[in-house]
Amino acid sequence: MFLRFLNAFWVGGLICTAGQILIDKTKLTPARILTSYVVAGVLLGALGIYEPLLEFAGAGASVPLLGFGNTIAMGVRSAVNIHGALGIFTGALTSAAAGITAALVFSFLASLGAKSADKA
Repeated sequence: MFLRFLNAFWVGGLICTAGQILIDKTKLTPARILTSYVVAGVLLGALGIYEPLLEFAGAGASVPLLGFGNTIAMGVRSAVNIHGALGIFTGALTSAAAGITAALVFSFLASLGAKSADKA
C-alpha cells in the first residue's frame, strides 16, 4: 500500500515539476502550458500510452491535467463505440461531467467567502 502512495507522489511530482520548468524556462504562458497538458493527455490516452501510467501511479497520474485529457479521450472512445460518430461530440463532456461540475461548485463556494478588490 505504501508503494502505491509513493508511486503516486513521485509521478505526480514529476508531472508538476515539468510544468513548473516550462513556466520558469520558457515564454509560454501558464494557460498555454495547461492547455498543452490537456492535449497531451488526450493524445497519450488516444494512443493507449497513458493507461499503463494510470495503473502504475493511480492518482498521481489521474489528478493532473494530463489525467483530465486522458479522461476526455477515454470518454470519446467509449461514446464512439456506443453511439457512433455522435459520440465524438458527446463523449468528452459525459466522461468529464463530474470533474467539471465539482470545479464549478467549489469555485462558486470559494467566491462566496472571498472579497474582491481592484488591482492596483
